[in-house]
Amino acid sequence: MAGRIEQRLAELGITLPTPAVPIANYVPFTIAGALLVVSGQIPLRDGAVAYAGKVSAEVSLEDGKAAARLCFINLMAQVKAATGDLDRVKRVLRLGGFIASPAAFTQHAAVMNGASDLAVEVFGDAGRHARTTIGVPSLPADAAVEVEGMFELA
Repeated sequence: MAGRIEQRLAELGITLPTPAVPIANYVPFTIAGALLVVSGQIPLRDGAVAYAGKVSAEVSLEDGKAAARLCFINLMAQVKAATGDLDRVKRVLRLGGFIASPAAFTQHAAVMNGASDLAVEVFGDAGRHARTTIGVPSLPADAAVEVEGMFELA
């Protein structure tokens, strides 16, 4: 039987993918006490980068926002792998967003809202989080966005 958060995902039409495996020397997540830290997730769909290139150059602002949303979906897949039950998430504490973009781009926050908005849609007030968003010249696999997360577990 699906828990409250998985029911919410179903209402939103979201199916969690199989969690991505690390592409280098790191683990997808670590747990210390009630703290879960999830490594950065890129906008993978069916094993391929769904949004590649720099936001505002090869990727539109709206597609950048969709990429951030997809990154959060991939974060949730890792959370489920780590905990076995998304209802164990007591709170989304922090999201870190990396936006591949040209130097003159300044709308990083708008892109990252794709992830932040979904966190609140899924977890309600427990999805409201602290956040850092920065622009970078490139990301692994030419991904447009990467999002990492920190969660408090019950």
